[in-house]
This record gives sequence, C-alpha cells and structure tokens, in this order.
Amino acid sequence: MGKEGSDRLARYHRQVIFREMGRERQEKLLAARVAVVGVGATGSTIANWLVRAGVGYVRLIDRDFVELHNLHRQAIYDEEDVREGLPKAVAAARRLQRVNSDITIEPVVADFNPSNAEDLLRDVDLIMDGSDNFFTRYLINDVSLKLNIPWIYTGAIAAYGSSATFVPHEGPCFRCIFPEMPEHADTCDTVGVLGPVVGVIASYSAGEAIKLLTGMGVRNPGLVYFDLLANSWDVLTVEKRPDCPACGLGRYDFLHAEGGTWATALCGSNSVQVVPRGRVRVDLNALAERLRPLVEVEDVRVTPYLLRFRVDQCEISVFDDGRAIIKGTADTQKAQALYARYISPT
Repeated sequence: MGKEGSDRLARYHRQVIFREMGRERQEKLLAARVAVVGVGATGSTIANWLVRAGVGYVRLIDRDFVELHNLHRQAIYDEEDVREGLPKAVAAARRLQRVNSDITIEPVVADFNPSNAEDLLRDVDLIMDGSDNFFTRYLINDVSLKLNIPWIYTGAIAAYGSSATFVPHEGPCFRCIFPEMPEHADTCDTVGVLGPVVGVIASYSAGEAIKLLTGMGVRNPGLVYFDLLANSWDVLTVEKRPDCPACGLGRYDFLHAEGGTWATALCGSNSVQVVPRGRVRVDLNALAERLRPLVEVEDVRVTPYLLRFRVDQCEISVFDDGRAIIKGTADTQKAQALYARYISPT
C-alpha cells in the first residue's frame, strides 16, 4: 500500500493494528454505507462509534430537534444545539463531521414512514435502529426483508438494554420475536431511562455493526438483554418461525400501511408529532406570513430548518415536509386540531 493509503488509514492506527481487523477490514469499513434511523439516545451513540471507526458513508435520519431533556443520555449534543433549535440529524452531522472529515455524513431531517422508507434505505449495506417506537422497527424489518439489507435492533428503557442482529432470509426476523405490535408499551417518557444503559447497549450494537461489515468475529445469535441493576447480561435464543407474517409468509404489512395523517405521542417529551397525508412541501416563510397577523399566535420564528410559533399554550415546530411537532400536549386529538387550524392549507 502506497503513502496515500497509509495516510488514509493513519487515524485508525490503533484499530488497524488490532490483529483481527488489519488493513483489509479497515478498507471494508471505509467502503461501507450505513443508515442510522433515529439519532436520539441509542442512534447518536451508534453513529458516533461508526463515524470514529471509519464507516465511509453514514446517513442520519431523524424527525426531531434537540431539547434540554435529551442531554442526560444523548451524549453528542450540547446546550448550544438546544438554544439553536437544531434538528438532531443536522446537529449530529455537524458534530460528527468535525470528528471525521474524511467520510461522508448525510443528515436527513424527515419522518421515517412507509412513503419514504425504501428510498432512504435502498442504497446502504446496513441499517441501524436508533428509533424509540415499535412501528419504526417493524417498518425497518419489512424494508430489510424486501431489499435484502441486514439491520441491527437496539432498545434502551429504564435500566434495560437489548440488541439483535437480523440478516434477511438467513435466520429469524424481528417479527419472529414480536409477531404483533404491542398495544401498550412502556416508553422512556413513562418509565424513564438511565443514560449509561443507553451507552452500553448502543456501543454493543455498534460493535456488532463493525463485525458484520468486516466479517470479523462471531455474530450475535439471538436477542441480547442487559439489566444494569441486576448486573446481568443474557442472550435469549430466537428461532425462525415458518408462520412469521414477514419472513415466513412474505407480508410487508408495515411497509404497505395506508397513508394518512398520523399523530404520535413522542417518547421522552410532552409532545405529539403530526404527519400529513402523502408527500408534502411547505413554504415556511409563506406560512409565517399567514400566521403573524393572527392575534392568538405568538412568537413566530423561521430558521433554516423549521418554523416555530406558540398558540394555546403549545409550542409548534413545523418542518418543510409538512410535519409538525406540537409540544405542550400528549393529546393526539388536540394536536391534530391545532395542525388542521394553523398549518393545513386553507
């Protein structure tokens, strides 16, 4: 390898001299393309390690912006990101590009949903789950199976963490473990989460990603379950189910979910996200001009990434893809009513 190649690998020296890695596997990382779906607690930690390890292309997909209550567990963000009201994907890309300017980091400020999932994932080698809800994970699972792209699930809540690696058509899929979406599931908003739990399980998943991309080591064969308070670390056996709706019967129920206006209470905040039907583009400056004359609307501001205003004791942030995050309520019906009154075209 010439000087150019040696210089390219210089920053990864301590990784390259690890016997099982070497130059050839490091080059595989530099050629790899990874999408991280959600760059909150687990996703930002995963992205941090992948960027530092030298994954050549990292796409960061997230719908939300940085808030103060994120900082206890989302280690790449800071108070300046909160003050600027930056979308997480933008703030994460800005920080991580300063860590490694030799790779490509693409921030995507968007809600990951059935209308865009395939387009956002079809050109990557690996999908990393950094989400906070089951619907997104079922959707990732569908895309993984359809496009034959492996993915790694990561979950953290309270004092527990879990991780599983799924390679399409080689073993079980996510729906083999969870055949149907739970009607009621705890979230970090209802039961909380300890920051170190996030760091442990997300770092483990990032390690699994490096192994998978390089062909190094032994892949996690099941569902890893970590309990910080009990000081336990278990691997639960997962079997492929012939009657699995997704990998057994070939149904992509979540990918083919009907469009519509979805209102979803967000984990970790008294907020609701409203997503409009179909593909929408909103002229944020024009919307601001429409809102400013309304006497009940307060503090209308436009940034390069969003429009923000206050009404009815709620703070509403609108993105140019038509999404809105309505902070100050967990009532989805109220959120949809505010959306219809102030954001939907008249």
